[in-house]
Amino acid sequence: MEEETPLLNRRPTSTEPKINNSKLFLAVFSAVLGNFSFGYSLVYSSPVLPQLAGPDADPRLRMGTEQAAWFGSIYTLGAAAGGLGAMLLNDMIGRKLSIMMSAVPSTIGYMLMGGAVDIRMLLVGRFLTGVAGGMTAASIPVYISEISHKAVRGALGSCPQITAVFGALALYVMGPVVPWRWLAVAGEVPAVLMVVLLAFMPSSPRRLLALGREQQAERALRWLRGKHCDTHIELSAIQHSINTQGKVTWSQLATPIYYKPILISVVMRFLQQMTGITPILVYLETIFSKSTISLPPSYAASIVGAVRLFSVAVAASLMDKAGRKALLYTSSLLMFLSSLTLTMISHTSAFPPGPAPPNLTMSLAYSSHTAIGNTLDAGPPTAAGLIPLISTMVFIFGYALGWGPITWLLMSEVLPLVARGVASGLCVTVSWLTAFMITHAFTHLVDRYGLYVPYLCFTVVCVLCLLFTAVCIPETRGRSLEEIENYFRTGRTFTINRSQSVAQSS
Repeated sequence: MEEETPLLNRRPTSTEPKINNSKLFLAVFSAVLGNFSFGYSLVYSSPVLPQLAGPDADPRLRMGTEQAAWFGSIYTLGAAAGGLGAMLLNDMIGRKLSIMMSAVPSTIGYMLMGGAVDIRMLLVGRFLTGVAGGMTAASIPVYISEISHKAVRGALGSCPQITAVFGALALYVMGPVVPWRWLAVAGEVPAVLMVVLLAFMPSSPRRLLALGREQQAERALRWLRGKHCDTHIELSAIQHSINTQGKVTWSQLATPIYYKPILISVVMRFLQQMTGITPILVYLETIFSKSTISLPPSYAASIVGAVRLFSVAVAASLMDKAGRKALLYTSSLLMFLSSLTLTMISHTSAFPPGPAPPNLTMSLAYSSHTAIGNTLDAGPPTAAGLIPLISTMVFIFGYALGWGPITWLLMSEVLPLVARGVASGLCVTVSWLTAFMITHAFTHLVDRYGLYVPYLCFTVVCVLCLLFTAVCIPETRGRSLEEIENYFRTGRTFTINRSQSVAQSS
């Protein structure tokens, strides 16, 4: 691996001064509206479940513990199904149309929830919005990577994560003042706007070249780069990459150029969820209550949202300056230190007797009314009482600084073009199935052992993240997609030897 390039210097190219990024930014904005909808739908149950579990809920829609558990978790199963669907759609109809197709289950899902007359409609609607979330998670990062050039790919690759955080924040802000049915109606707006804007955006030039549509690919790339940009060099590099790949077979999947980037992407998505980020966000109120911290749900949502937004913004600004691996090292270290601190605190703290709440969402109906009063009645917070809160914020900051956005970006950068659509869907499916598993296991572990055991598991996983970054992940900062593919082809260098590559392909 060649990493002699200084971290804060980027190699200039002859075409960069002529590139106009305005239309590229418009195309990226159109696509990431799907991620805004994804972030919105992911946390939709947070303000809705307390209303449906409360005494004033419609008897036809009132949820018990089991129904509430399914309403909160069925989204991840829908997202896994959406990831599987994207495996087929990405290569059958292309990245752009796959993103647009996600608006169909999203809109139908919100319509079912907004007009629900029984619990089944709520569950089906929640599942369908999860399907849409899985489709966008598998398709949007690949589309952005393929239409971007290497000078801005790092920053633009963080846009899906940033807009997902904005979507979650929008719901947290609207939740206390907007009825839950109207929250479902509002959820349809980003998906519809995404379809309207994407209809005027170009398809991926790499996708068009792979289909043999050279003229359309040239028009698409010229639209994205500006009319004064010479696109022939970039088109030639893309075409060369396609020519050297051909069609992948099962036997070829055993070669390093295919199995190494696919394994790296799958393992990264698995480790990303095993760090415990999903249960920490989903069960934040329960975690704080067991850590003797009294925090209203609205305060917790605001703090978490602000920390996540700040950290992904920092990651976007540093992505192409400090490099991917530097941010992953920092992210792993921050998560390790914070989870280790939480492990030691939870191991030495005396927890109240009795089992954990059977479901977080059921307790919110009560805690949302009492938490503010408890906070006002409590005395000034002690330093020891603030440590769990600060450690949790550091954990979320560390995750959103590196393992959150960079995992998505690297997935779209290292996967080979010929298998990128299927492999990205596989990665998203693994991610959501892992999220479903770890989120359900978390409640049982806390109920049986307290917070100590899950935090200890998360600490061990953070060590594995650090080691995996050091051993397996290449530095892709400032590298074109063709150079990254050449690294896995040769196993040692990013530099493309065209004569050698042509000889190998023949």
